[in-house]
Amino acid sequence: MTRTTGGTTDPICQPLRFRNLTVKNRIFRSSIPPQFDNYDGTGSQSRVNWERKFAHGGVGAIISAFAPVHVQGRILPHFAMIDADDKIPFWRTITDAVHEYDCKYIIQLSHAGRQRDVPGVENMYRPAISASPGIEEMHGLYARGMDVHEIRQVVSQFAHAARRAREAGADGVELHSSHGYLFAQFLSSALNHRTDDYGGSLENRARFLMEVIHAIRREVGDDFHVQAKLNAVDLANYLFPWRSSGNPLDEGVQICQWAADAGVDAIHATVGSAFPHPLMPPGGLPPDEMRWSAPYFYGVWRTRNYLMMSNPLLRKIFTGAWNRMKKHHPVEGVAVEYAREVRNRVDVPVICCGGFQEGDLIRRVLREGYVDAVAIGRPLLANPDLPLVLAAGRNLPEKPCSFCNRCLFSVLHSPVGCYDVRRYDGDYDRMIREVMSTFRPSFPASPATTREEDQR
Repeated sequence: MTRTTGGTTDPICQPLRFRNLTVKNRIFRSSIPPQFDNYDGTGSQSRVNWERKFAHGGVGAIISAFAPVHVQGRILPHFAMIDADDKIPFWRTITDAVHEYDCKYIIQLSHAGRQRDVPGVENMYRPAISASPGIEEMHGLYARGMDVHEIRQVVSQFAHAARRAREAGADGVELHSSHGYLFAQFLSSALNHRTDDYGGSLENRARFLMEVIHAIRREVGDDFHVQAKLNAVDLANYLFPWRSSGNPLDEGVQICQWAADAGVDAIHATVGSAFPHPLMPPGGLPPDEMRWSAPYFYGVWRTRNYLMMSNPLLRKIFTGAWNRMKKHHPVEGVAVEYAREVRNRVDVPVICCGGFQEGDLIRRVLREGYVDAVAIGRPLLANPDLPLVLAAGRNLPEKPCSFCNRCLFSVLHSPVGCYDVRRYDGDYDRMIREVMSTFRPSFPASPATTREEDQR
């Protein structure tokens, strides 16, 4: 591992060198789910516009939204997939657009397993695959345990997806191994109830992830950037305190060490056994968006969830239970204390997500060695140019993210964007124009384009 400093005294602006990749600063855009793509998993120009917006705003690297390696593994329709070679040109288009701004592009290879928000027509009437059979507790989606043949198939799907990412010119891939998705369903003692070689001991529960890492290295070689997003802790008893909390910190750190030994170039440290989780993303539960999103829930718990979100009294009870865990954690930098424990025990750089926005906090955790970089999601929805604001030495943008999470709930039925009308001085029409701007962007010419025109 190489942790380097640049010529500036601001740690935010210092480049970060991984084994196979150098990023110009310490701000990554974390995965944000935009339903801009086509139902069949092919990409759209709107997704290109979307990614380009953040590259133009100054982030050092973009981690793509959840990119399913198979249609069984998508969390929502209208997400571009990376499940076949005919998807390579689209991902190359995005990568080229992002590179115009000296920004790196990392594709997040993902599989939902049992944790889907909207299954889509392909998955509507069949159970999801998972580590173990059962009913997922948030939506109530049925899952069946994978057999060894199916595990090997999914291992191969990830390896081929990584090869496609490399052929598309992407700068690396990230394995989404956290937040309750398929890898986490194997890793977590709260979710994995298998009794074969993929269950029981921590080593067995980590076997699936390690097999994927080794398969990817065989497919793409040792000179391509691979990172893993992993829970430092599960905190799986977030709603029901009598249930198992899942992996504690020492097990989370051990998994990160094994992943580094297996060949990943960085750890993206986070917390939470599901998504959403009270701690991830940080912030509140907006009662208005909860109410409007209720009809979009699926699964056997659909009626329960609808009543919980739409009835004011039940919503208050649910919100109280949801916020129970928040009392002991900050909103900003919610996972950074856990990430520091990971960084102290691994020999690769550590990225951390979880509510970062204040420049002073980011500078402190970088200077004091908590982490090597931070990944930001929703505050960049509010201010895509946040990296440029911080690079100018400011602590906050003029109108910072309020962490209201209206953007989180709106994704089920609306284009992703900042839906906190207070940030637009109450002007609803202006807010909608900003949200819809992704479809018809008005960007200044990229630096590369400007140089070409100057040469002509």
